[in-house]
Amino acid sequence: MAATNRPTELPLDRPLIDLLRTSESLSVADLMRLLGITGTAVRQRIQRAIKAGLVEQVAEPRRTPGRGRPQIVYRLTAAGRDTAGDNFRDLATVLWQEIREIQLPAVRRGLLGRIGRSLANHYAEDVQGDTARERLESVADMLRARGISCTVEAGSPERGEPLPVLTTHSCPYPDLAEQDRGICAAEQTMLQRLVGEPVKLADCRLDGGDCCRFSVNPAPGSTGNSATTMVQQQRQPSAVD
Repeated sequence: MAATNRPTELPLDRPLIDLLRTSESLSVADLMRLLGITGTAVRQRIQRAIKAGLVEQVAEPRRTPGRGRPQIVYRLTAAGRDTAGDNFRDLATVLWQEIREIQLPAVRRGLLGRIGRSLANHYAEDVQGDTARERLESVADMLRARGISCTVEAGSPERGEPLPVLTTHSCPYPDLAEQDRGICAAEQTMLQRLVGEPVKLADCRLDGGDCCRFSVNPAPGSTGNSATTMVQQQRQPSAVD
C-alpha cells in the first residue's frame, strides 16, 4: 500500500475551512462578513485552499428571487472535509504504551517485527532504485518529504560500513522513542526491508548521540545490487505471524 499525503491547511486558513465545514457553501461576500476581512484577503485564502485541493468553486442558483447569472460559491472537497484536527500522536503514544505492557518477550518482539514490516509495505511504492545506495537515497527522500531531516553518506570501512549510511537528524517518533527503544527496532526492520539488505543501528540518540545512524551491511555474497526481487516481494501484504 502506497503512503498517502493528506492535504493540510495553513493555520491562517483554518477559520475559512471551519466555516465551510459548518455550511454547505459560502460566497466571497459571506466569507468577508463572517471572517471580518477584505474581499482580496478572502480570495487569496480561497485560492490557496483550491490549490491544496481542499476547496472547490461551484455555480449555484441565486438565493434571492429574480433572474440573474448563477452565484459563485465555495465548498469543501472530500479531501477538505477530511482535514479535521486529529489525535494521531496521542493515539500512537497510547498504543505504544500498551505494546510495552506485553510481558512475553517473544510476543513483543514478534509484534515489533510485524509493525516494521507493515511500515515497509506502507512505504514500498514510494521507494525506487536497483542498488542499495539508490534505495537508501529514495528512502531518505521519502522521509524528508515527511519533515524528517536525514542524509545519506558513504560508509566508513574502518567502522565496518562497506555500504552507505542513513543518518537521521530528527527522530520520526520522539515521544515513543523516549519511552522505549523498541520503536528503533521497528524502524530498523522497516529500513531493512525497504533497502533489501541487512541494516544495523550503528548510533542512537538514546545512547547520547546527536543523531541516529543506520548502516547497510550486505548479506554474505551480496554486492548491494540484487535485492530488487526482495523489495518487490515486500510490497505484498504481510502474512499474519
